[in-house]
Amino acid sequence: MRISFHHTRLDNGLAVIGEVVPHARSVALGFFVHTGSRHEPEQWAGVSHFLEHMAFKGTERRTAWDINRDFDAIGAHYNAFTSEEMTVFHCAVLPEFMPQALDILADIVRPSLPAGEFELEKKVILEEIHMYADEPTWAAYEEAKQAFFAGHPLGRSVLGTVESVSALTREQMAEYHRQRYLAGNITLVAAGRLDWDRLVELAEKHCGHWPSGYVNDRLTVPVPKRSRRTLVRPQVAQEHIFLLSPGPGVDSPQRYAAELLALILGDDTGSRLYWALIDPGRADSADVSVHGYQGVGAFFTYVSCDPEHASANIEIALEVLATAGAEITEEELTQARNKMAARMVRAAELPMGRMRALGFNWTYLQEYRTVDDELRRLDQVTVADLQQLTEQYPLDRATVVALGCAEDLEGQKAVVSAELSS
Repeated sequence: MRISFHHTRLDNGLAVIGEVVPHARSVALGFFVHTGSRHEPEQWAGVSHFLEHMAFKGTERRTAWDINRDFDAIGAHYNAFTSEEMTVFHCAVLPEFMPQALDILADIVRPSLPAGEFELEKKVILEEIHMYADEPTWAAYEEAKQAFFAGHPLGRSVLGTVESVSALTREQMAEYHRQRYLAGNITLVAAGRLDWDRLVELAEKHCGHWPSGYVNDRLTVPVPKRSRRTLVRPQVAQEHIFLLSPGPGVDSPQRYAAELLALILGDDTGSRLYWALIDPGRADSADVSVHGYQGVGAFFTYVSCDPEHASANIEIALEVLATAGAEITEEELTQARNKMAARMVRAAELPMGRMRALGFNWTYLQEYRTVDDELRRLDQVTVADLQQLTEQYPLDRATVVALGCAEDLEGQKAVVSAELSS
């Protein structure tokens, strides 16, 4: 039997999509809610991530203990995550347990937000914010994103701030849920060995009563800012450097070229930054990734090194980025294409990996793409496409943020702070 794709929409607007893989030994399910930190009012910053936590703290039918017990009883691998534009609740189970798994997942997407659990979980979120603030790589990342997307919601932390989370009330979270968790703003995604008709029947049973409607987001597109900053943390032994430059959005056909370019420049082995910084022992980490959002994207270059090499390494990295489009060889492109294809295929062999790819493509593009479709798009990228990409998005026009104990990085504005979490 062949792999087949199906989709429908319930009367209340909930999209249901499924890729049936008869030879799979498991099934993965996920609710993709098109909401994240980019959609939050500034005074409610962090509410999407906090709400994701609260989904596991109780519903009208289950306590927090019941949720964990019921998932464990069917051997489910389950979790959730929140990003700038997405909140996803997912699990993977043996095919015979799909009905129970969907029952639990659908239930937690409509949490009761018990008041006692809300206050306890708020403390957990605040501890998480402090924990990440004390992690140098994460702190540098957040500072760089804030500087690059200055004044725009994409520059905010997905976690929110101590101030915004502390002030958030249960009633405000409930209102956010009412506004954003409308059926038309959610997609149910399934991949693996599943009965499509049964999936739709279960979706009608568990989700057909959800409030109908669609969220008409009027998203503003940020204008990235170029700046340089040094954040001095005397207790941090290594220098953590981020260089952010504009790139294509997740909905751009250039996203494949951007992913390949990132591998050519900054993969963990055999890339230009690897040979420029890691192989000669100038840095212990140097990589490039591309982050796509609706209508906008960014290349994230990260370098960690001893403080005495930081200033020179910034200039070396900028030089690599400045010459990104120069003399790209077919050999480099082929190597990057093979790496990406291998990673894509390996991920797709697991229903969980395939479910995530299906959900993101459908949420952002309203489009189904097979693995072969994705591989063909990779194959179609040429050296000329990469050169055109670097002309449109010059990677060396970057916001540079360095965090560590180095106090004198030429051209950087120093901000001295003894504590990461201050």
